[in-house]
Amino acid sequence: MTTRTSDQQHAATSTVLIVDDHPVLRRGLAALIESESDLVVCGEAATGKEALDLVCAKQPDAVIVDITLEGSDGLALIKTMRSRHPNVPALVLSMHDESAYAERSLRAGAKGYVMKQQLDDTVIVALRCVLAGETYMSDAMKTRFATKFIGGRTLETGSPLGALTDRELQVFGMVGRGNTTRKIATELNLSVKTIESHLEHIKQKLTLGSAAELAQRATQWVETGDAG
Repeated sequence: MTTRTSDQQHAATSTVLIVDDHPVLRRGLAALIESESDLVVCGEAATGKEALDLVCAKQPDAVIVDITLEGSDGLALIKTMRSRHPNVPALVLSMHDESAYAERSLRAGAKGYVMKQQLDDTVIVALRCVLAGETYMSDAMKTRFATKFIGGRTLETGSPLGALTDRELQVFGMVGRGNTTRKIATELNLSVKTIESHLEHIKQKLTLGSAAELAQRATQWVETGDAG
């Protein structure tokens, strides 16, 4: 993380916490934010637990959250933050296309959604937007919202993952990161039978014939952001 001089820190008016399990991306994002004279990164976290601890300790003005975290879930983190720290806005930065996650993120309590492919001034624009108490949406996302209200559909209608519940999508992501059924059950504090039920529902909704197909699709999604 970039170190600022005392004069630069004094000039900063907004503090930002970065939550992402990729150190290289955190460093790049921190450098981008720190290049702005009125913004300063007050901390970095790789997991949901670390993030919640830092939110309590640092009281940031905004949090940038990756939706898929190793060993935890960005959506669950956002929901918890909304409950415990309702005045701290969350901006989602994800590799996954808006059609798969944007509406879920906003429903969970996020104030904006930016894809990692837009790791440029778009992030700063979105960050300033949520810091101002507004909701950030790309032009494409605004169009999807308009379509939703006109046609009565959700934004995720065109995504293969749109039919999954938040919990099913969480389990899907954990499968894609190589977790076994038992490990997923332990991480989520659920029974193995419950996780197996989720996996069956996922296979049905995505029309997958086997556990191997599910694992392949989930891995593809985690690694590339493409649900197929």
